[in-house]
Amino acid sequence: MVLGVRSRPRGQSFVELAGGMAVLSILLFVTADFSRMFYTQISVKAAARAGVQYAVQSLANAADTNGITAAVSNDASNIALSSGSPSVSQCTCISTATTVPICSSSYNCTDNPGATYVTVSVSAPFHTLGKYPGLANPIVLSGTAKMQVMQ
Repeated sequence: MVLGVRSRPRGQSFVELAGGMAVLSILLFVTADFSRMFYTQISVKAAARAGVQYAVQSLANAADTNGITAAVSNDASNIALSSGSPSVSQCTCISTATTVPICSSSYNCTDNPGATYVTVSVSAPFHTLGKYPGLANPIVLSGTAKMQVMQ
């Protein structure tokens, strides 16, 4: 061995870099996939709100299921809704007509006994890019909005 010359391990830095990049790549992939899922969940909830906002403008709009469905579809144009979505229901605190059911106790009927409420529920399937343990694929994301009809 020549004095002054040290033996250096060769390739160790590349092995550490490769291991670190593999872990970081997996974390990036999982983060991107769950970010897509959260974005879709926000879109589903926003579509439900758009449908109920259309419905609460008047009693005529509350009964217009096609208009509510159009409002939901326009707002959720970037996602594929589940079949049968949206589901629309309405109820009234004091039923004067036989076509609209009476609201359950979960509605605030004591403050406004003549109120009518509309509920819009929207659901959409979400397909993850990878398979994750304990997580179904597709995941059904749903959102519900409930508001009182303006009279």
